[in-house]
Amino acid sequence: MSKYHNDFQVKQALREGDHKALEYLMDSYHHRLCVYVYSLTHDQDSAKDIVQNVFIKLWEQKDRLMHVESLRSFLYKSVYNGFLNHLRSERRMLTIEEKHMERLYQIIEEDEELVEKQIVLIRTEIQNLPPKCRETFMLSKGEGLTNIEIANFMNVSLKTVENQMSKAFKILRKKLQHKIEPVLFLLFGITDNQSLLKVRQV
Repeated sequence: MSKYHNDFQVKQALREGDHKALEYLMDSYHHRLCVYVYSLTHDQDSAKDIVQNVFIKLWEQKDRLMHVESLRSFLYKSVYNGFLNHLRSERRMLTIEEKHMERLYQIIEEDEELVEKQIVLIRTEIQNLPPKCRETFMLSKGEGLTNIEIANFMNVSLKTVENQMSKAFKILRKKLQHKIEPVLFLLFGITDNQSLLKVRQV
């Protein structure tokens, strides 16, 4: 049984240089943080490195933690920022991507299990889409084809592809509502904002 009953006791112990407090935090959060970051990076090594660096910095800055209200929120925000820094170091991140990642972090803060539930839900709903609608959606989001490439591949008009994509987003939006963009971003990468705009106008 832990000797720490609240965040204040943990922060106090850290400030006093108690390594047991750091071990307690790592035992409590390391795995969950790795799972969270892996859901963003899809790279186990990168996820572990990001989380490890956060705990190293936490220990180095342990004197400042007394001003932190929630250690849980602090840790999630720290690994989230670590992920963004990692992404920026790999390539230039678009403003729209930052918006979706910020929303994804907000969802995690609200309920760390919610993203996983939303992913399961959206995958199920994608499979439940009408066959042609599902095929069009997956060619776009799963395979990364453009609408023109999809039209040529399926031997249909560009307008048909646009209509199928709009239909898919409309159906999925009813299930996920405002959370659709960050979850789709997590699953497939950057979302098709023109398609999203069309859905909002339907």
